[in-house]
Formats: sequence, C-alpha cells, structure tokens
Amino acid sequence: MSTQILEELMRYCSMNKRVCPQPQEWNLLWKKLPDKQQKGVGWNPALPLILGAWHDTPAMLKIARFREHIEWANSHGAIEEIDRYLRDLTEEQWHHVGD
Repeated sequence: MSTQILEELMRYCSMNKRVCPQPQEWNLLWKKLPDKQQKGVGWNPALPLILGAWHDTPAMLKIARFREHIEWANSHGAIEEIDRYLRDLTEEQWHHVGD
C-alpha cells in the first residue's frame, strides 16, 4: 500500500471537476482491479455505475464508487498500475460535474 500515491491520485481524480472516468474507461479500470470476487449476484468491489445506472446515479454516488475502486487497487497492490492508467486518460475520457 502506498498512502502517498493514493492521496495524490485521489487529488488528481477530483481536479477540473472530475467525477469518474467515462463508462467505457471506468469499465476497463474495473477489469484491471485484482482479486475481484463474485458475491451472490454482485461483485466485490462493486461494479462501476455504468450502463443503466449511469443516467440515474448522481455525481456524488459515482465519486464514492470510483473512490472505492481506487482504494481497492491500493489495498490489493495495484495502485501504481491504476495511477498510470488514470493519468493517461484524456480530459474527454473523464465525466465532469455538470456534464
């Protein structure tokens, strides 16, 4: 676990009114998370709020779920890979407050 990378990445991900990656990029991020486990009909960590959930989910809930994914990456040894992936996204690949 790298607390410094985690804190810096969380700050980066909230710059420019960013909420979370756009659905396709968020799904790719989720697929990169290690040690995912199916739990009943759901997953741990929970799936990204995309597809049918995208339009019905407020920004604050998207931010919370996205942060869960970053924290999962940190606690499962993948924060550096996720950090690189997110920093390589273009601004258009992010969903922003007000989009």
